[in-house]
Amino acid sequence: MLEIDEKIWHYIISHTSEEDPVLAELNRETYAKMVYPRMLSGHYQGRFLEMFSKIVYPEYILEIGTFTGYSAICLARGLRPGGMLHTIEINDEIIAFIKKYLQKSGLEDKIVLHVGDALQIIPGLDIMFDLIYIDADKTQYPDYYKVVFNKLKPGGLILIDNVLWGGKVVQKSSGKDSESNGILILNEMIKNDSRIEHMILPIRDGVMLVRKK
Repeated sequence: MLEIDEKIWHYIISHTSEEDPVLAELNRETYAKMVYPRMLSGHYQGRFLEMFSKIVYPEYILEIGTFTGYSAICLARGLRPGGMLHTIEINDEIIAFIKKYLQKSGLEDKIVLHVGDALQIIPGLDIMFDLIYIDADKTQYPDYYKVVFNKLKPGGLILIDNVLWGGKVVQKSSGKDSESNGILILNEMIKNDSRIEHMILPIRDGVMLVRKK
């Protein structure tokens, strides 16, 4: 996560719409029961995803990396009537946890939960998406980008989380870890892709925003 003055961060959060009870409960239980709770989008980024989705007003959303369902709930709140969010989670041990909160959110009829490898599942989805959110295995970020691109409508948008990776993308190191390398490769792919417009938003750990021309 990008470093920010504690007082400024408190000011930002205090001037952001409050976390609703379902998401607050999901947040607490994730931190109580999950091994890597910081994978959760959380209040601030969740609020960004919800507002972004409401602005885009998508018919179809694809999410790679459900984790405990926080971001899926936030994104699904921006769907237009009749719209659907397809979310993919590889860890089958947390599916019951996810489903519990999708039901509590009242959005389970708008969310299709797929369990398995996103790279195998996505080619079989006969859908063109308006909005895609990627927040999963960083080593596979370049492959995720490749496989989703032809599933994105012209003018559609991709959000990719953790593209600054705690500042590791600018650290001088002769042996970067595989996750850092995945993010670096993705960022360069996007930088050199003439089919898109793009920018990095300094939200938490960096969010890449891509628009398909």
